Amino acid sequence: MFEQQLEPVADSLGLSALVAALPLVTVLVLLGAVRMKAHRAGLIGLAVAVLVGWLAFGMPIGQTVSAGAQGVVFGLFPIMWIVVNALWVYRMTVRTRHFDILRRSFGRFSDDPRIQALVVAFCFGALLEALAGFGAPVAISAVMLVALGFDPVKAAVVALVANTAPVAFGAMGTPVVTLAQVTGLPLDTVASVVGRQTPLLAVVVPLVLVGLVDGKRGLRETWAPALACGFAFGVAQFVASNFVSAQLADIGAALVGAAALLAVPSARKPADEAVRTSVLKGARSEDLDVADDRREVVRAYAPYGLIVVIFSLAQIPPVKDLLAKATRSFNWPFLDVADSEGKPVGANVFSLPLISTGGTLVLIAGLLTAGVIGLKAKDALKEWAATLHELRYAILTVVSVLALAYVMNLSGQAATIGHFVAAAGAGLAFLSPVLGWFGVAVTGSDTSANALFGALQVTAARESGLSPELLAAANSSGGVLGKMISPQNLTIACAAVGLAGKEGDLLRKVLPWSLGLLLVMCLIVVGQSTFVLGWMLP
Repeated sequence: MFEQQLEPVADSLGLSALVAALPLVTVLVLLGAVRMKAHRAGLIGLAVAVLVGWLAFGMPIGQTVSAGAQGVVFGLFPIMWIVVNALWVYRMTVRTRHFDILRRSFGRFSDDPRIQALVVAFCFGALLEALAGFGAPVAISAVMLVALGFDPVKAAVVALVANTAPVAFGAMGTPVVTLAQVTGLPLDTVASVVGRQTPLLAVVVPLVLVGLVDGKRGLRETWAPALACGFAFGVAQFVASNFVSAQLADIGAALVGAAALLAVPSARKPADEAVRTSVLKGARSEDLDVADDRREVVRAYAPYGLIVVIFSLAQIPPVKDLLAKATRSFNWPFLDVADSEGKPVGANVFSLPLISTGGTLVLIAGLLTAGVIGLKAKDALKEWAATLHELRYAILTVVSVLALAYVMNLSGQAATIGHFVAAAGAGLAFLSPVLGWFGVAVTGSDTSANALFGALQVTAARESGLSPELLAAANSSGGVLGKMISPQNLTIACAAVGLAGKEGDLLRKVLPWSLGLLLVMCLIVVGQSTFVLGWMLP
């Protein structure tokens, strides 16, 4: 058995923490300063983590490699298994043109550009985040806004700022699933705390969006539908993440938010020509005027309905118990690790939820979707293969980052850093979201930031007397606000609307909103760590 040591370097916690931080520093420098591709930076960071774990922390090389291998397996299944199948569903709707029908359907909800921004960027963007994530919502929402006549710069800014509240539960809950796995905390507990933080952002973001689109006039004239949309989105996200399923949080929130938005009478009023003239500077796409058969519109919405139904059925206790029987647990080979107190770590045993995992449920929904939208089995299989090819670098990035996280966690590197950071005491509650924000700003992924810093947050929380669940959730909730300023997302937004090379201009426009909302999240977490807002926690 390998027993983790907190002070393996010169019996000094400070020096040991400095050495333990080398893999993280390597990744962040390669991404932020060298501008290296994420998958390459992840692999180099993994190599550094293995060397530090073996040479500095004394973990036998066989166990070190085994720890990394477990991270790779977890990255492939269930994490990327969810992402691949979710993006596959989207790609099938694009192939059959049902996505275009859906886009036109949104364009008919209202001719008011401020309402269109909420429907497309906030509500539909959240739906895309729920299914695909990894930059797809920003690119697709921005393109749709340009097609509606938005100026490309404004479309990109709106899409970036809108992609905040849903990120923690994106890709069928992938970030919180990863967070639970690397921290050893129950998924339901982590999801419920995140679901008591990000919904508060959801109330604010729609108001920010109408302000971005039309300034003070936009806020004055459309505050009611914006507030109704944000409040309904937040309530639905809270209810789903706490009482239904983390995987359904964004889907339910997007649909409920859109319904609430359109239920407000002022949202359906024709916009003044002065508003349209001042807001819409680009050319409107002509295909928005194409009339769609009602049956085809229903089929365009069907994939999302199928996902909701299948995930809801999977939460029924008898069905849930039946699906759980397919879970396989076994001792992970060549791994026998105890923490610094001599207790065996949970990673010694590995579980594979073959059917109950979100990726398999999305796969089932995808198979049904192919039949509903009329896609032949051969073409559906081609789209699945094309999805796998499209995500090849994302897959490599995720598995390398998770392998790095597992090596750091199991060798004791994360615990050492956590004990050192715990010296911040109560100040950790304020700094915790900042760490998540920084991680996402650099890596472009809430999933990656949770894998890198989740265990560190939990260790620091326990040492400083704070709630581990609160700081773990704060890492993810703060991280969502780094999404809009990450180089990856800025590049995606610019490429989508034809602004290649203008990433700096976009960054200057969205950075104040990122920092302002981050401050709000920091204050929320500080409040939740005290009696002021502590009543909000489960």
